[in-house]
Amino acid sequence: MDRVYEIPDEPNVDPVSSLEEDVIRGANPRFTFPFSILFSTFLYCGEAASALYMVRIYRKNSETYWMTYTFSFFMFSSIMVQLTLIFVHRDLAKDKPLSLFMHLILLGPVIRCLEAMIKYLTLWKKEGQEEPYVSLTRKKMLIDGEEVLIEWEVGHSIRTLAMHRNAYKRMSQIQAFLGSVPQLTYQLYVTLISSEVPLGRVVLMVFSLVSVTYGATLCNMLAIQIKYDDYKIRLGPLEVLCITIWRTLEITSRLLILVLFSATLKLKAVPFLVLNFLIILFEPWIKFWRSGAQMPNNIEKNFSRVGTLVVLISITILYAGINFSCWSALQLRLADRDLIDKGQNWGHMVLHYSVRLVENVIMVLVFKFFGVKVLLNYCHSMIALQLIIAYLISIGFMLLFFQYLHPLRSLFTHNVVDYLHCVCCHQHPRTRVENTEPPFEAEARQSVV
Repeated sequence: MDRVYEIPDEPNVDPVSSLEEDVIRGANPRFTFPFSILFSTFLYCGEAASALYMVRIYRKNSETYWMTYTFSFFMFSSIMVQLTLIFVHRDLAKDKPLSLFMHLILLGPVIRCLEAMIKYLTLWKKEGQEEPYVSLTRKKMLIDGEEVLIEWEVGHSIRTLAMHRNAYKRMSQIQAFLGSVPQLTYQLYVTLISSEVPLGRVVLMVFSLVSVTYGATLCNMLAIQIKYDDYKIRLGPLEVLCITIWRTLEITSRLLILVLFSATLKLKAVPFLVLNFLIILFEPWIKFWRSGAQMPNNIEKNFSRVGTLVVLISITILYAGINFSCWSALQLRLADRDLIDKGQNWGHMVLHYSVRLVENVIMVLVFKFFGVKVLLNYCHSMIALQLIIAYLISIGFMLLFFQYLHPLRSLFTHNVVDYLHCVCCHQHPRTRVENTEPPFEAEARQSVV
């Protein structure tokens, strides 16, 4: 929870000697207005309202199938959002009937947003006053290329507000990849085959697209925070802009390719898409069974074995939903208590983008040669080329981020350029070794001569 706190770039500190290393005393964290909580709540309410409006329109027009799928995607993501907030705040162990009721009627994010606003106003009114409940937090920080251990005090109210922020970050992930991605894909498909673009559907697609982009950007930020939990992470505007462009191009090109492929083959595309999703879904479980490890039983101390299994299945579904549309930036490891691989696995990233690029090219070629003229009075070859170029540009922004803009790139054992050099020039050192004589043999030859 304390990873979202802010401390000064150059803290006014008094070095405190310890047995192992120096600890720098940092200033107390500053609390900021929870814009992210308001934005996540706005996206949730906007997408829910526009989805229900389209359900009403579909029902009025007797379009049963479109109504059913639109409502199903909305309900599934909304229920998962409520469960996520309940799980993070541990409401089942507390006496909060109003909060549970609001979650029951799918308005949990609204009441949680009001709670966060009240907590912020309370902090604002008591600014400058010391809190009776204070804890110490330590994080490493890179200052002028050197690791510095910084310690600062965190009040109970600030910690509670930070817990709200973390809960909404995870809620945005659930909403984006388990609700907005299938909703956006389906509404694009309906628009393509119906050749109609009503205003209500446009509003729903806009909310879904913004939700997906926001969720994918948060996915990268959370991945960095989880992998480097011991460090204080700071992302500047340039880094956030690079991630946003990368994720926007990656997701939009991927979803448009899926829509065009599905519109071309209709029901014949369903087995391919389902098989693709199932492979991603069962990959972590297959690795878990092959490793022979036991299921972690200490993810949450109050959970039974069945509860732990439910949490693992939910995390696996979210992981599959993310990887189906974009790179998750994390590799799931069910045998580990942390559930993720904290190493910078370049091989996993290269494998993902290589497979996705091949898939996208195949689907685009299917659309080019077998697609029918629906809605788009445009050259199929040009559409296919633009989508592939957009996906390649997204990969370029991804490489740019990891090579130059990653906040902790100095901690990488190998960077992007090093990895590419190792792959491209793998045979060069071997050839050079074969052509190099051992020193002993060279000296022996010289003595003979």
